[in-house]
Amino acid sequence: MIEARTLWELIEARAEATPDGQALVDERGTSVSFAELKDRSERAAAGLAARSVTEGTVVSWQLPTWNEAVVLVGALSRIGAVQNPILPILREREVGFIVRQAQPRYLVVPSEFRGFDFQGMARTATEGSSTEVLVADRELPEADPSGLPAVPSTDGDLPVRWLFYTSGTTADPKGAQHTDASVMEAALCMADGLDLQPDDRSALVFPFTHIGGIIWLFAGLLVGFTNILQEAFEPVATTELLQKEGVTMAGAGTPFHMAYLNYRREHPDVDLFPNVRAFPGGGAPKPPQLHHDIKKEIGGTGIISGYGLTEAPILTMGGVGDSDELLANTEGRPRRGVQLRAVTLDGKEAGIGEEGEIRAKAPQLMQGYLDPALDQEAFDEDGWFRTGDLGKLDDDDNLTITGRLKDVIIRKGENISAKELEDLLFDHPKVADVAVIGLPDPEVGERACAVIASKEGAQIQLEEVATFLMEKGLSKRKLPERVELVDALPRNPAGKVVKTELRDRYANS
Repeated sequence: MIEARTLWELIEARAEATPDGQALVDERGTSVSFAELKDRSERAAAGLAARSVTEGTVVSWQLPTWNEAVVLVGALSRIGAVQNPILPILREREVGFIVRQAQPRYLVVPSEFRGFDFQGMARTATEGSSTEVLVADRELPEADPSGLPAVPSTDGDLPVRWLFYTSGTTADPKGAQHTDASVMEAALCMADGLDLQPDDRSALVFPFTHIGGIIWLFAGLLVGFTNILQEAFEPVATTELLQKEGVTMAGAGTPFHMAYLNYRREHPDVDLFPNVRAFPGGGAPKPPQLHHDIKKEIGGTGIISGYGLTEAPILTMGGVGDSDELLANTEGRPRRGVQLRAVTLDGKEAGIGEEGEIRAKAPQLMQGYLDPALDQEAFDEDGWFRTGDLGKLDDDDNLTITGRLKDVIIRKGENISAKELEDLLFDHPKVADVAVIGLPDPEVGERACAVIASKEGAQIQLEEVATFLMEKGLSKRKLPERVELVDALPRNPAGKVVKTELRDRYANS
């Protein structure tokens, strides 16, 4: 594994170590070697420098998962710019908020993608600001790199080079400030848990602009493996691309894993992913049964999950040598340098196996929010980052996420875990996907509603849900009072269900 302090050092070292190794391959079959990635990044850096991008310049970009997006990352790293990747799903309100707060020199977008006018949206979002829109349709500005200034110094503490915004499902997005060092640390933790090897081929089929996409780039450069890119996830097309490209690391979260499993069940004669070693997971806790189904029906070690947030990615990670019980039911153990604690809702230290809010100190923790006013609530009085996730730690510090602080349904003063209900309902033979939400009720505070995407249009009624849950040993006081059927659950690019959308939909109906 290569050692480096910055992303650009990593790109240079990898290009020297394995110049002909395949760094990227996309759905068009277009391949980029490590040497080509370095050379193209330098030419693009020169093109951007000619447009007044210098060290410390903020550049926002909202490109699909293209080879060219990776080249842009390399180019900005060569210059020492501050990068602000924006999720493609974000629109005028969120992008405008980010532009006003981050004040980038440029906002780089495609002219149009998947039927949406990104160029028009970008012009509206930047109206009245000093930000210029730079359209990049699989082409980046280029120039002779011989005139580039020296590579920025890496002496001393590394400066902030990344602004990653949270997905903003409950409020305005929050800009988390990261250095190359904090992103690098997350990649090292992931590489350790997954035992990544140079001959691995990883599925980078979610938005590259997500912090997880950048982590996979770092990991690929550290280890020397190939990232398989698809511009936008499509269940059938993506699965067939990964099959064709010989995927070994079939990420990257529950919606993706469910798509692979569904494809396998619909094509029982296909030897799907014969080279697969693992199914990396993250973004949101998985239903435990999914691990067993994936391992039994497709292969490999099953799902190996990591836990983290935009503010502190890959705090924990399962390991390739872990038992099925641990892989199915936990998000792994804290990786090197990570400290976790669980704090009960009344502010006391949680015991082993006791639920509490997960708080963290770690080298991959952000430098704070771009809006410093948000830091006071984000950190406790002892400097621990408050994740907002509920969980418990076992004797070996394996972490089980049990829900969100704001995802606890309080009915008649009793706490009901939405995740507990979701995990149980996922085992129902008619349930393809499920989210449990709390809806306001003037008499009892909140009522539990199970929003279900059923398999092949199957009908499932509240009585059937209640009977099934009670047969699973759930107490009557936790049963949902309502069931709603949907074709599909709304999810953000990280795979998390957008529960605010569901609450808005059903709160007054």
